[in-house]
Amino acid sequence: MSGHASSLVLEPMHTAAGVVALPGSKSISNRALLLAALAQGTTTLHDMLDADDTRVMIAALRTLGVSLTQDLAAREVVVAGAAGRFATPSAELFLGNAGTAFRPLTAVLAMSAGHYALDGVPRMRERPIGDLVDALAALGARIDYRGADGYPPLAIAPLAVRDVDHVDVRGDVSSQFLSALLMALPLHPAHAERALTVRVTTPLISRPYVEITTRLMQRFGIDVAAPNASTFVVPAAAGYRSPGQLAVEGDASSASYFLAAGVLGGGPVRVEGVGRTSIQGDVAFADVLAGLGADIRFEPHAIEARRGSPLAGGTIDCTAIPDAAMTLAMTALYASQPTTLTHIGSWRVKETDRIAAMATELAKLGASVEQGGDWLRIAPPVTWRDAAIDTYDDHRMAMCFSLAAFGGARVTINDPACVNKTFPGYFDALRTLIR
Repeated sequence: MSGHASSLVLEPMHTAAGVVALPGSKSISNRALLLAALAQGTTTLHDMLDADDTRVMIAALRTLGVSLTQDLAAREVVVAGAAGRFATPSAELFLGNAGTAFRPLTAVLAMSAGHYALDGVPRMRERPIGDLVDALAALGARIDYRGADGYPPLAIAPLAVRDVDHVDVRGDVSSQFLSALLMALPLHPAHAERALTVRVTTPLISRPYVEITTRLMQRFGIDVAAPNASTFVVPAAAGYRSPGQLAVEGDASSASYFLAAGVLGGGPVRVEGVGRTSIQGDVAFADVLAGLGADIRFEPHAIEARRGSPLAGGTIDCTAIPDAAMTLAMTALYASQPTTLTHIGSWRVKETDRIAAMATELAKLGASVEQGGDWLRIAPPVTWRDAAIDTYDDHRMAMCFSLAAFGGARVTINDPACVNKTFPGYFDALRTLIR
């Protein structure tokens, strides 16, 4: 590996083996930070992710008056909970391109008595939030669009209390809308008197991410009931209470790159920090790899990957693993037949339009690619080509395409620093595995 700030050249890789200690999960880290800030009592969060998205959340919470102490060496953050009421009654928050900060903070601040402005990078202004805003408005929230309707930036005014017992939200654009509502509902005045129900009006994508939300809410004292697949009930009166200590799992989405490297490079590659007991849905990526022919071995808190049978292709339903599914677009390059990834429509509203970006960059390597609204079909290259991969300011594009170097081609990753969003040390960790 060589390069400078604007690009990183990856020479062909042949063998990968070793151990990777994963950084903390972004999804868990940002949810835990917010819940700890809303809770009564002080919470120590262990094994926290330190990356752009968590720094955005921490900076926002400090602006809102929350006291946080961070020990980067120990990977700990101590949060003094605000017991559901932020000290700062008005603030302007810049939230970068962090959906795990923007959506939940929108919902939580909409339940408050303050005036807040939320904005982000240009791409965040292209990521839809209208379904969440509509649901919050039905609860009495007063939110104005400061640009295009349905998109950030937003201006939030004090809640106009409504006597409600339920709210509807779509589930087919982003599961973060539902997660944000669930985290915010315990702050609604009506919650003091009655249970509040969220009804999901369309099929719910990325359900495992909602389960992360409800499991963490449970750790902070609120048990969300799910009597059926489209109904979630937040019980009356319960407020967030600190569990005292909470350990953050390793990031299962980030594990996917190293597990794939173990399969493509022979292995064994062992990732530590996630395993069979993980609450993250993306650990199912390892099961998908095994189904394609890889040799995968689970432990409670670790997973090991080796080359097994030649990788199969075929059609893969990615509903439950939208982030890790990007790595399947890379293993498809090495499969014995074309691979079709389905139910990935949420890719189009992520950090970039990931379906279009994947199709463009995979073709540079020599793959034959077709795309639709929510699917991508990849036929492996007949002849691999050296390629300079554009990453679209999307951390997962950069990490995924590092795996193309196992095909024998020279791969240049443009803007490799975009991995700082969730995994600043990614390329260093990958380097330790290459033999």
